[in-house]
Amino acid sequence: MATNDSTNASRGNSLTHDRRANTTGAHVATAGIVVFLVATFLDWVSTEGADSTSGSGYETDTTIPLLAFLGIGLAVALQYAATRARGRQHRGLSLTAMAVGIAAVLVSLSYVIDVPGAFERGADLSTEIGAWIGLLGGIVWSVGAGLLAKEPEGDDDWHDGTTTEAHRTR
Repeated sequence: MATNDSTNASRGNSLTHDRRANTTGAHVATAGIVVFLVATFLDWVSTEGADSTSGSGYETDTTIPLLAFLGIGLAVALQYAATRARGRQHRGLSLTAMAVGIAAVLVSLSYVIDVPGAFERGADLSTEIGAWIGLLGGIVWSVGAGLLAKEPEGDDDWHDGTTTEAHRTR
């Protein structure tokens, strides 16, 4: 197990920790999560006719607020990792945030294309602005998490090829 100040005695290479993740992706993902959270409370569907009504994402489907609240938890975790993790990110966390962001995109897209459950509800439902804003927020969220995931994680063996190869032969 490597430490912060270890030296590779067999090859004479010192491990340096000059690679740290650029946290722009975490901030972009957090902005997308906030947009998706706001969209949750906007109208996602409406009915047409004499008794027209509309429903927010919060009222329409419990999956929408679940994704938003899960996103808030992931945003807090991403921001915390940016301040505490050695490389300013945790790859598993950023990939999880990206996966949940993609799920938010797909749920929003399903409402944009054809409102789920319209047949069971027996109503002619139309898509409203909340689904579109949710789609935008989900895309920004996913892209931001992807930007963070491509950054170094703070691994000891990111500096050069000889150090990486030395760790593999152990």
